[in-house]
Amino acid sequence: MAKIILVFLGPPGVGKGTQAAKLAADLHLPHISTGDLFRDHLKRKTELGLKAEGYMNEGKLVPDDLVVDLVVDRIGSADCARGYILDGFPRTVPQDMALEKKLALRDEKVSAAMYFDAPREVIVERISGRRTCKACGAMSHAVFAPTRQEGVCDVCGGETHQRADDDAAKVTERLKEYDNKTGPLVPYYREKGILHEFDAQGGVEEIYALLKAEANGLKG
Repeated sequence: MAKIILVFLGPPGVGKGTQAAKLAADLHLPHISTGDLFRDHLKRKTELGLKAEGYMNEGKLVPDDLVVDLVVDRIGSADCARGYILDGFPRTVPQDMALEKKLALRDEKVSAAMYFDAPREVIVERISGRRTCKACGAMSHAVFAPTRQEGVCDVCGGETHQRADDDAAKVTERLKEYDNKTGPLVPYYREKGILHEFDAQGGVEEIYALLKAEANGLKG
């Protein structure tokens, strides 16, 4: 089987992380997110982690070349020999170009970009409706999965609340930032002929069936 390298792409709130995790488990491939990489390197106090921490402590964005180095370090691991899934990376066209150069040195390239999207008003409703229990962390949704008693967790009886960054106005700002920075990757991947598009408004299993069919078509 050819090595499969997948990029999962889409705005916050479309469920790409859930889909990436399901496919990674089915294909027995590592599910790699930059957030997890940062936390791992910071915890282990690696050279790359300390460099990233320096920028973060100064309130600066971690430079593209350092982010790419973190990813390249991870994909060099033995468990990535058959392939891997990149979740939320690359975030910009320059990041993809830098990654492609590194992959070319190994005679490899991204197999496909799996793009999940939904109308912005749907995404805002999804995210702004999320509620989290302050005590146990259980999740609910004000519209789609409300607790039996408003403001009270069904699991432990603790108080539920809306996270500050789930506020509708902040979600809208996050989506604008996504459209400006990450949005250009969509036509970029489409022009390369590797973009696979999915309507994220459906149910998780319905979307996953379509995703798995597309992924299986890449195995040859």
